[in-house]
Amino acid sequence: METNDQYGGHHRTPGRTRLVMAAGAAALTLSAGLATPLNPAPDRARAADDGTKVLTVAVAQSVDSLSPFLAVRLLSTSIHRLTYEYLTNYDPEDNHVIPGLATKWESSPDKLTWTYTIRSDSAWSDGERATAEDAAWTFNTMMTDPGAATANGSYVANFEKVTAPSPTELVIELKKPQATMVALDVPIVPKHVWEKVDDYAEFNNDKDFPIVGNGPFVLTDYKADSYVRLKANKDFWRGAPKFDELVFRYYKDQDAAVSALRKGEVSFVAGSPSLTPAQTEALKSEKDIRVNDAPGRRFYALATNPGARAKNGEKMGDGHPSLLDQRVRNALFMAVDRKTIIDKVFQGHAVEGAGYIPPRFSQYFWEPSADQELAYDPAEAARLLDRAGYRKNGDGKRVGKDGKPLDYRVLCHATDPNDKAIGQYLEEWWDDLGIGVTLNCLDNVTDPWLAGEYDLAFDGWSVNPDPDFVLSIHTCAALPATPEETGATDNFICDKTYDELYARQLAEYDAGKRADIVKQMESRLYDLGYMNVMAYPNAVEAYRTDQIESITTMPAKAGNIYGQDGYWSWWSAVPADSGDGGGDASSTGVVIGIVAGVVVLAGLGVFAAMRRRATAENRE
Repeated sequence: METNDQYGGHHRTPGRTRLVMAAGAAALTLSAGLATPLNPAPDRARAADDGTKVLTVAVAQSVDSLSPFLAVRLLSTSIHRLTYEYLTNYDPEDNHVIPGLATKWESSPDKLTWTYTIRSDSAWSDGERATAEDAAWTFNTMMTDPGAATANGSYVANFEKVTAPSPTELVIELKKPQATMVALDVPIVPKHVWEKVDDYAEFNNDKDFPIVGNGPFVLTDYKADSYVRLKANKDFWRGAPKFDELVFRYYKDQDAAVSALRKGEVSFVAGSPSLTPAQTEALKSEKDIRVNDAPGRRFYALATNPGARAKNGEKMGDGHPSLLDQRVRNALFMAVDRKTIIDKVFQGHAVEGAGYIPPRFSQYFWEPSADQELAYDPAEAARLLDRAGYRKNGDGKRVGKDGKPLDYRVLCHATDPNDKAIGQYLEEWWDDLGIGVTLNCLDNVTDPWLAGEYDLAFDGWSVNPDPDFVLSIHTCAALPATPEETGATDNFICDKTYDELYARQLAEYDAGKRADIVKQMESRLYDLGYMNVMAYPNAVEAYRTDQIESITTMPAKAGNIYGQDGYWSWWSAVPADSGDGGGDASSTGVVIGIVAGVVVLAGLGVFAAMRRRATAENRE
């Protein structure tokens, strides 16, 4: 699934996406697209005839929904970060919590009541003032309407009561302590607009434009699988963006997107979710193009169908029954050579996978011990299969006691070259074990994934600084209520021990103790064998330096531009011909003076929670 970034986030996610970046911001000299956004094939990205400065971003992921209650893909959630404020935001330099719609916050001594001061200088794009009532209504709607809780319901599951005693005061009462109260990754929507919606599960927010919001950009136009257009919000409380318009243009073919960058038709290419090594090397030699290659916040995994089912106990899909045996799952993963994947597929633009959270988030990064590790060992994999009752017949095929051969369908993303390349290695490695592999590469992996109609699947998520969301998608509570409904689950995992650990980390405010519990959760996921993290890919993207003078990366020293925990990159981007100077100012001027008065529990150590299911598409 895409993760969230589709991948994320989510990077990949079946019907949604997940995914977010970690800390920091640095000024890069980039070239942002000055393209006329709806011209299907401009000769060059340029200022529009009226002088409008347009930044055009080529993306390989389509929008799943423009409703912040439903969206999970990285592109969609990135758009919502641009159009709606959240209670808090994250400093682009190091990702510490800073004010968003809330200017400060504090908790009661028992940490069951949180009070947020809502800023008085934020206005909706239709002129109405944004108030605490909008935030209270957003949360209450998610608490009472299952459709509104589709994307971000895990954040409010522990809320007892939410009120707005005044336009500038929001009060959230909890059932029990919750460590994510300064990392509520929920877009706040205008009550006076959204209270008119009849069915939150069906409303995609894609018919009437412009969309009312209070972020740095206003969503003004959208065409499915084609483009999303936004205009700068000149009244944004933090200051207006320097580009007049921002356009995300969809390319199903990544080579076509790279070609558009070369021609100057777009200013930025994010990849799907990253550029391939061949594309990266080719672009490095191009004039006026810069490649940004930084450690990523995403993991890339191979997931097995754990026997998909709903909360009501009904089984779903048609996963291969052999995968219910942990010995079989472990054998498959011990026949995956991670080093070859890093060297041959990613060609060094990644590091070998281990735990569920990438090393970028050092506080939560976990690696298996030597005696726990499922290291590459085809001989031991063969012995595990023998012990599980799947022995080779005279033709060299593994068969069960019923005489049926082991043949697996592997769900992959047709737009992700990594899926296809690694899939070919799986065919070779598993054939040596006597196992057949059929790659099922689809443009739409969401439907079979959500239906449980797969044996294995390429998976991935973009992880937020706070790992709560990406951990929540493996709880029993994330399963769909019935086979006909859509849950928040990534891979239908439901394990009592894991759930108990999840509840403990959510209620733990001590940063060190919480990190220890999170690592125990990662260890549990690893031992279950349902998710094999193969790699932590770099974020590899490219832009034109003759179109963007400067832009903010997150984190500053080595970070992403696309898919950040916030709106810093596109909000800060300076057109190359603007005369504004750009330089380092784009990353240092962002946060000066905005953190005074913030009340945060010492050592809370919460980051932006990532969400969304990841698939090869790119999830938040």
